[in-house]
Amino acid sequence: MTVRRRGRLIKGGLARTLSFHLPSFMRSLAVIHEIEEINAAGFLPGVRLGYMMCDTCSFASTALQNVEYMLAVNRSLNVDCDYSDFRPRVKIILGALSSEVSIAVARLLSVYMIPLLSSTSSAQDLSDKRRYPGFLRTIPSDKHQTKAIGQVMHDFGWNWVGVVYGDDEYGRAAFQSFLKDAEENSVCLNYKEVLPDSLDNSQRSPRIKQVAERIRSSTARVVLLILKAVHVEALLKEMIRTNTSRTWIASDAWSRSRSIAQMEGINKVGDILGFTFVTGKNESFDKYLKNLTVTPGGYNHFIEEYKNLRFNCTPECFSDKAPSYCPSPDELKMKAGNACNFKDPQEQNDDHLVTALDTSLAFLHRLAVWATANALKKLLKCNGSSCLGEINFPPWKLLEELKKVQFEFENSSFIFDKNGDFEDSYNLIIWEKDGDHRRFLKIGNYHVLNKQIEFEKKDFIWFSTANTTIPQSRCSERCAPGSFKKILNASCCHNCTLCVAGTFSAEWDLRTCQRCPNGTWSLKGWTQCKQRKESFLRWSDPLPIILTAAAVFGILLLLVTFIIFLVNRNSPPMKRAEVRLSCVMMAGLSVSFASVIWFMGKPNVHLCRARQVMYALGFTLCMSCVLVKAFRTFLAFLPFGQLTSRRLHKLYKPLVIVIVITSLQGVICLLWLILDSPDIDDTPPDPQSMTHLISCREGHTYIGFGIMLSYIALLALIGFLLAFKGRKVPQEFSETGNIIFSMLMYLFVWVCFIPVYIMNNESSTTVQASAILVSSYGIIFCHFSPKCYQVLWKSNTETLERILNKWRAISSPKHDVVTEINIDFPRVTLSSEKSDSFIISSTSPTSCSSGTLCISSYTTLVTKRKMTRKRSISC
Repeated sequence: MTVRRRGRLIKGGLARTLSFHLPSFMRSLAVIHEIEEINAAGFLPGVRLGYMMCDTCSFASTALQNVEYMLAVNRSLNVDCDYSDFRPRVKIILGALSSEVSIAVARLLSVYMIPLLSSTSSAQDLSDKRRYPGFLRTIPSDKHQTKAIGQVMHDFGWNWVGVVYGDDEYGRAAFQSFLKDAEENSVCLNYKEVLPDSLDNSQRSPRIKQVAERIRSSTARVVLLILKAVHVEALLKEMIRTNTSRTWIASDAWSRSRSIAQMEGINKVGDILGFTFVTGKNESFDKYLKNLTVTPGGYNHFIEEYKNLRFNCTPECFSDKAPSYCPSPDELKMKAGNACNFKDPQEQNDDHLVTALDTSLAFLHRLAVWATANALKKLLKCNGSSCLGEINFPPWKLLEELKKVQFEFENSSFIFDKNGDFEDSYNLIIWEKDGDHRRFLKIGNYHVLNKQIEFEKKDFIWFSTANTTIPQSRCSERCAPGSFKKILNASCCHNCTLCVAGTFSAEWDLRTCQRCPNGTWSLKGWTQCKQRKESFLRWSDPLPIILTAAAVFGILLLLVTFIIFLVNRNSPPMKRAEVRLSCVMMAGLSVSFASVIWFMGKPNVHLCRARQVMYALGFTLCMSCVLVKAFRTFLAFLPFGQLTSRRLHKLYKPLVIVIVITSLQGVICLLWLILDSPDIDDTPPDPQSMTHLISCREGHTYIGFGIMLSYIALLALIGFLLAFKGRKVPQEFSETGNIIFSMLMYLFVWVCFIPVYIMNNESSTTVQASAILVSSYGIIFCHFSPKCYQVLWKSNTETLERILNKWRAISSPKHDVVTEINIDFPRVTLSSEKSDSFIISSTSPTSCSSGTLCISSYTTLVTKRKMTRKRSISC
């Protein structure tokens, strides 16, 4: 492109090539049209853009010759060491079509620091600014295209593919880039084939057949073709001939090839998808193509040649023996049906270019012209009326402005990145059926910046499946979420294995399962991790409500019993039951019931310690009172020798016994808390369970817990043995029967508790709470309920004579007994001489005090038949 102030346009061209390439002709016209639009609009006031157009014939050598021609001054190009002040007529070169040609030209132009701006060369190497400092392009690099291809394969579930690429700069670079992106998207190559770019027709055909046979014999149903359109056309012809259908992925070099889409039998090859650069229709450009004229004062050999091919009357060229000057068969397809009706072909126009070509492909070429114009506007310091900058500037200054340019074009913003590329998006298209041919349907976009494909249409019909079902191309079946791939001989050939507990896979075809984060967990084969459900006796659950209600009811029952005992404390049954001692028992049982409430809710260290200490002290206090009652009966009604009797009666001190026994339990609990305190159980949950049991651990060794329970059990066993020894004593004198049953119930409950507690850790809290309730209720119903019943409903008129007769009949059925009764005196005197006599007599009407052995509110005198002397022991 040249820049002239108020100068005329210079247009030129080279001799025509072996075949007239209509798409390239259309792209060239797009550049010419935009230059004329810019000039006509006065975008650069006082400055007109000119251009020189040369045909590279797709050869790098020809392109280099063209560049030398453009840069020559007086048909010569001087060789200098420093080109910083080199001021050629041409300030920028737009092109070339292929990456291979652009690479060669960019290397040459880097010497002169002349910018080369391309709209089709996408090779990744051209982004290397150290090697190609003057190259820019209005499209993304191929590294983004291969990422897009890898992404679409991943999205459609294709991981077993074949690749055929060209042995040129474009093909090799794109293939190497695809290898990396394929690995990132878990795509494996079943095969890779290379088509040499330099083969002539005689050599190309055998190689094409070899590649076609490799494709047919492969299990991969998806084939990526990184080839020029001419190679693709030859390969697809072989596929059509052999009726081979596959899913083809097209690179940008042929993804919108109209000639391939119009091939005969193209519908037999299967599905074709591809990525294309951004396109855009322009009505002004379409109108320009329908009215092609050479600008006055200039010339354009390409337009002349096109009109001759289109409108020149040459019927002899359609005969079997066409003259040598006739165009090629492909060029003859451009001939208008009414060409022989026109006298001057150069004066004719029609809409053939608009209908035969996809003019939206010219968008990026038009964009390149506008990028140049905006950079020139900055460089030439243009305002609304004039451009004040120097016209004959060194080209490197334009290059610097191009790197910084940012402009709006057709409602979109464009800017070059640090590599001189446009970070735009790709269009994802599918070749849908259009009669016997194909047409291009846009189904999505690939955004370069976020590296994601956005689908606009998913309900299109696939050739391979004849419906909307996506065709498959996999070495192995996909591994569903919850499993991972166990690789066999290739990364895409695998067995599916379920994720183990504690790991998960939330996506398809993962190679490993991920560990659950942040304390979450999963079971075998899960697709996600969840928080384990904490298991403890929640206040809102039915069982804790029942247990709490039972504990509260027990406390209320004790309160009612306490009131009954207090109101009827002077009645004979209550005096026999020792009201004060019974009240202490009730207090202990109340603490024991209260400890059950601390078993509910989420455990913590303080609750774990408090509930065990409360139960231990409360129930021990109760058991100490039971032991005192059993000991009292044992002393009062069982005969002993004089010496033994004295010693045993000295031990009977209820207050001291209760305090000592309870204090000893307190010492046990204190040592337990110090040496091996209860704490929250930190045992890891079962890997196969989603429930995390939150429970108390009664110390690391459970020794303290065992000693505490064993101590209470020992008290219960002693009480049971004492009561069992005096089991023949009338119930009216003692509570041996009640003690025996309550102690048996306690021992039975806790003997059952131990194995359940050890074997079923999940229910240990519930089991212990239930055991406390049952044993506590056992004492209530065995000790207090009978007394309440006697006071409230049973007659108390039974005489002491009858009571004693019953006991005498049980204990001494062969001896006569004389009884003296005085019911009004509660104080008791015991007389004995060895084992010959046992006397109970009244000495005082006062009530029993703490620490004395008292039987009841009546006095008896029992004398054996051969009593010789009497000794009173006052209690």
